[in-house]
Amino acid sequence: MKVTMEVDCTPEEARRFLGLPDVSKANDVYVDNIAKAMQGVSNIDQLQSFAKQIAPMGEIGLKMFQNFMEQSAMGAMSGAGSKKPKD
Repeated sequence: MKVTMEVDCTPEEARRFLGLPDVSKANDVYVDNIAKAMQGVSNIDQLQSFAKQIAPMGEIGLKMFQNFMEQSAMGAMSGAGSKKPKD
């Protein structure tokens, strides 16, 4: 049996319903700081260095994320067309 339910609500209503905290003020501060920092970037090397600094766990976290994305893409490619539909 398959049941589908559609809920029409705003992101704010969904956040409140799920009991998630309102992080909009923190997000605004974060975005402002990132925008200010990006104004000083004049070439690709600076941008790459900046991305490594702000990434979770620094460069290690960035490499882990890249590996995860590559493995996911490879898995999706190798699995395409090999799955048989369920009856």
